[in-house]
Amino acid sequence: MKAETGRLATLCRSVSRIFSGGGAAWAALLVLSLVCAISSAPFRNPQNLLNIVRQVSYSGIVALGMTWVIAAGGIDLSVGSLFALSGVVALLVEHALPPESSTAATFAAAAAAALLAGFCGGALNGALVAVGRLPPFIATLGTYSIFRSLALYLADSGTLSTSNPLFGAVGGASALGVPVPAWALLGLAALLDCALALTPLGRHVLAVGASERVARFSGIRPGSVRFFGYALTGVLCAFSALLFIGRLDSISSSNAGLLYELDAIAAVVIGGAAMSGGSGTLRGTLAGVLVLGVVTNILDLWGVNVSLQGCVKGLVILLSVLVRRKAAN
Repeated sequence: MKAETGRLATLCRSVSRIFSGGGAAWAALLVLSLVCAISSAPFRNPQNLLNIVRQVSYSGIVALGMTWVIAAGGIDLSVGSLFALSGVVALLVEHALPPESSTAATFAAAAAAALLAGFCGGALNGALVAVGRLPPFIATLGTYSIFRSLALYLADSGTLSTSNPLFGAVGGASALGVPVPAWALLGLAALLDCALALTPLGRHVLAVGASERVARFSGIRPGSVRFFGYALTGVLCAFSALLFIGRLDSISSSNAGLLYELDAIAAVVIGGAAMSGGSGTLRGTLAGVLVLGVVTNILDLWGVNVSLQGCVKGLVILLSVLVRRKAAN
């Protein structure tokens, strides 16, 4: 009897670990995809599936950084605005270079400027939280307005475009039939998931999110850990913006990255992370990103009013949290 009880307890713990590691999100994605495939023939079209992956790649890359921030007990509301600002900076640098500059040099300068802008924006968030001791919600709510305002000012509230073919070669191309942004999302998810789960820095992130006081007593520097998370998120915002420019050959200072912060947070929550910090996986976030993409796509195919799609997304988020809590209990 004791042996059977022990085996049952072990099984329950294993199931709990699977669900907390994003297994529930992947199971939900599988069920949702089957329902969509049965109910809609256009959904099963391979090109439609590739379009889903391409569309979620940009906000998905941002969500990967958000996972690190939330796992450490923070939040970042400025990612959409920083996405737009980084893209605007990239194209402004391109336009400022002499016309005789080579396409490779122009692209390299624009990409470097975007990544630097993203890093500086993320570092500012990290400094406000780690050094200024501001609550993450308040700090990033402030920079949310600052970054968007700067993007609007620098672009005269308009859209900047590029004629450099290297942007399209990076962000608009495909490899083995799969869009490059999708490969970037998958590769970064695998890399950062391993880093979060297997490296000392990753373990420090989870420790700080679980209990900052205990982490401090263990010799971990919570400020440095959180600063890294915000800086990483800023760089990922800029990288995603470069891929986005490659798809459209332009970026809008007013609409680019709009509501990316909400999509990123939703993906992290659906993926199994706790908003209080201390848990989360990148593979879970990846599943959450795909769930949101499938939901948006099938609502369009079903002809659901655009005004109601946000309601459905909200219900998906609430349901995922409730199911995870029931599974944990």
